[in-house]
Amino acid sequence: MLSRLAVALVHYPVLNRCNEVVASAVTNLDLHDIARTCRTFGVGRFFVVTPVKEQQKVVEQILEHWLHGYGSTHNPDRCSAFQLLETVTDLETARERWSKKHSRPARIIVTSAKSPQGLNGQDCQRLLIEEPLLLVLGTGSGLAPEIIERSFETFQSIQGVADYNHLPVRAAAAIILDRIFTGR
Repeated sequence: MLSRLAVALVHYPVLNRCNEVVASAVTNLDLHDIARTCRTFGVGRFFVVTPVKEQQKVVEQILEHWLHGYGSTHNPDRCSAFQLLETVTDLETARERWSKKHSRPARIIVTSAKSPQGLNGQDCQRLLIEEPLLLVLGTGSGLAPEIIERSFETFQSIQGVADYNHLPVRAAAAIILDRIFTGR
């Protein structure tokens, strides 16, 4: 069931702290941690979305090391996690590729720290029985309105115990995947 789930980590279009639409930088730590989290939960694909050629090269260098270089033999578990990763220039390409793999349209589910209402893990489990899902995570200060407003469904935001709600995307990915996997 979870192999019908893919994760897309979007670096453009996202918001910065001033609420401006920007392209954020790909970080090595995000790639490592989210790839490992996806592998742990049986996610079928991890798309890294960036149109910036230099950032795509950074991802390719990291992949080369872990899939074909010293890292592939030094740490086979990390190699296994990085086999899930694919770089694409935009969210629509990720959706097309995930849809093609499953021979049917993939449903996009976006995430936002500002959406207390939305799908929960149990809802996603039910959807995964019938169709492929693409879970979309934003970097920077979150997905740009142009993605949120495209009538995609939204996963419930993660609520802490205080007013502060700005988790690192790596932590949000792990919590959301746990909720989908456990049906919470």
